[in-house]
Amino acid sequence: MKENTGLVTMGGNPVTLLGNIVEEGDKAPAFLLQKTDMSDAKLSDYSGKVIIISVVPSLDTPVCDLQTKRFNSEASELGDNVVILTVSMDLPFAQSRWCGASDISSVVTLSDHRTAEFGTSYGVLMKGARLLARSIFLIDKEGKIAYKELIKEIRDEPDYGSVLSKVRDLL
Repeated sequence: MKENTGLVTMGGNPVTLLGNIVEEGDKAPAFLLQKTDMSDAKLSDYSGKVIIISVVPSLDTPVCDLQTKRFNSEASELGDNVVILTVSMDLPFAQSRWCGASDISSVVTLSDHRTAEFGTSYGVLMKGARLLARSIFLIDKEGKIAYKELIKEIRDEPDYGSVLSKVRDLL
């Protein structure tokens, strides 16, 4: 499996990412993830929509909490042609518990815990930690990566303004 170093850090320490890193213009790799009820979710389930994929290491950490809540609050402004997916390695049960406690209703949380297929397909699986690196992927209605942000320091938040501006450009 391909290893990528020097792209992200955690607490200033370099992290190795596993898989093929996708780039803007690439066809978005298909994925099979689990919803909070343990049912399957595929990329094709959201075809025809603009898709924001907000990738977080764990919902139970402060920055991931902030990131998911921010996208949840932005969702109502984006309309029905946009879906926001938050992907982590958290177990679906933990995601469900967190969403209930945080009143998350406009973001779909999905788990990559079973196979880490999403992490390796998008190149964001952290070697050793088996967590996903904080990142944002925007997929247009044709299924191509229209925007990508791989956050350099895992503890930092993404550039919300840039991704939301790009979403509005696509609508």
